[in-house]
Amino acid sequence: MKRSLRRSLWAGAVVALAVAAVPMATASAAGSVTATFAKVQDWGTGHETKVTVTNGTSASVDTWRIEFDLPSGTTISTFWDADVTSSGNHYVAVKKSWAGPLAPGASFSWGYNGTGPYAAPLNCTVNGGSCSGGGTPTTTPPSPTSSPTASPTASPTASPTTSPTTPPTAPPPTGDKKVVGYFAEWGVYARNYHVKNIHTSGSAAKLTHILYAFGNTTGGRCAIGDSYADYDKAYTAADSVDGVADTWDQPLRGSFNQLRKLKKMYPHLKVIWSFGGWTWSGGFTQAAQNPAAFADSCYSLVEDPRWADVFDGIDIDWEYPNACGLQCDSSGPNAFKNVISALRTRFGSSALVTAAITADGSTGGKIDATDYAGAAPNLNWLMPMTYDYFGAFNPQGPTAPHSPLTSYAGIPQQGFNSDAAIQKLKSKGVPANKLLLGIGFYGRGWTGVTQSAPGGTATGPAPGTYEQGIEDYKVLKNTCPATGTVGGTAYAKCGSNWWGYDTPSTIGGKMTYAKNQGLGGAFFWELSGDTGNGELIGAIKGGLG
Repeated sequence: MKRSLRRSLWAGAVVALAVAAVPMATASAAGSVTATFAKVQDWGTGHETKVTVTNGTSASVDTWRIEFDLPSGTTISTFWDADVTSSGNHYVAVKKSWAGPLAPGASFSWGYNGTGPYAAPLNCTVNGGSCSGGGTPTTTPPSPTSSPTASPTASPTASPTTSPTTPPTAPPPTGDKKVVGYFAEWGVYARNYHVKNIHTSGSAAKLTHILYAFGNTTGGRCAIGDSYADYDKAYTAADSVDGVADTWDQPLRGSFNQLRKLKKMYPHLKVIWSFGGWTWSGGFTQAAQNPAAFADSCYSLVEDPRWADVFDGIDIDWEYPNACGLQCDSSGPNAFKNVISALRTRFGSSALVTAAITADGSTGGKIDATDYAGAAPNLNWLMPMTYDYFGAFNPQGPTAPHSPLTSYAGIPQQGFNSDAAIQKLKSKGVPANKLLLGIGFYGRGWTGVTQSAPGGTATGPAPGTYEQGIEDYKVLKNTCPATGTVGGTAYAKCGSNWWGYDTPSTIGGKMTYAKNQGLGGAFFWELSGDTGNGELIGAIKGGLG
């Protein structure tokens, strides 16, 4: 079965940060490597800091190492996108292996949350030289200066061990890029992935939006997908976001209540309820016959008083209007546009209305079957599902990575790549800044393969933990590490198994593409496929920053 695609995005406000200018210096022939420590947020009992490393030299920098002290009463409690160790109040931060070299003129950001109020670092050095770019290590921090605009990835977050008594009230992450990730409601079962994991992995601090998948569309109406997982499952203190157990008589439990708690901890986060998907898109055909009635049913469900504060809007994942997915639809090219228009009218201008759409960029393909450009004015953004192009749903192959960014010699079908979809949608009039690039946090693979390069024959799907032919990145990175790249994504052959999937490095390339194309950000399917420390979402955040 083909997996439906998921998304990532940002909402952007502009925030002025107080920056302690602490550039990092390293011995080099021309220029220096510098870093700035920026106070993103300070809520008294804790704070968030963003550190930006910039290569001001004329040569690529393969690695960097920052050493600094923090004043008494200030400690680092959690960090992301760098490896940090400490001895007392002395800290050492080094580059992640997946981050890759820092090109001349390039920057890379990592961040941390600290206990106590924000304080600028002392005695900061990088690769043995002063962080300020001079020859002598800085012994006192420079005075705070007016900061540049904050990174779009800057976001409030609390310490994993002690949340602030009063949640931070700082503005949301700045910038116009979105980082949107899917949370699958069924993940709370076999996968044992819960809303708390979004917090403990560091992912909540990097996301701008969470898509909760999926609600059903049965009978042309919005309906609950899994009532037990959604609002009935009782959480113990150990499994709850805030360490407080559910009680038998509380009005709302399940993932909805956990999302409510997560939003209190991370006030910048928005949550959107997604309806449809590969399995539950059949009801959209009937919905298209009476869009107003469909929109009324969706509004009543999303805005149910029990959880109205949890959701900030609705997402439509119709696979596919006027085309075939698990079922075929023949509602016509205007059906999708009419449904979206009815939803915008019912939900109003302040709610988020988004859509995951086909990424079939072939001539006469699924993008051509529907007026997506006509729907765009009523959508906050569209998420072309730029993955699942190829896989063991064709069991004999040919082998091909399921999410190529660009075409390549021997690709099994023209138009089945991310760039083809983006260019076609732009050519039809969909604004670039309303398009998000899709990333899969999983691989698709075959077995019975003898050829390492793409294009080989196979005998069937490779074994997977939960489903044949599919495996999470967090598993593949260890069991079948990538050995090659093609079309801007990665692949590997291990024994007779062949896998295609994205790595932090290829995601970095895709984020560069997204920025160069003026896209609104990125989205991904889905959170549980990432490593326990959010390696892939870190690559998205860092690449878009």
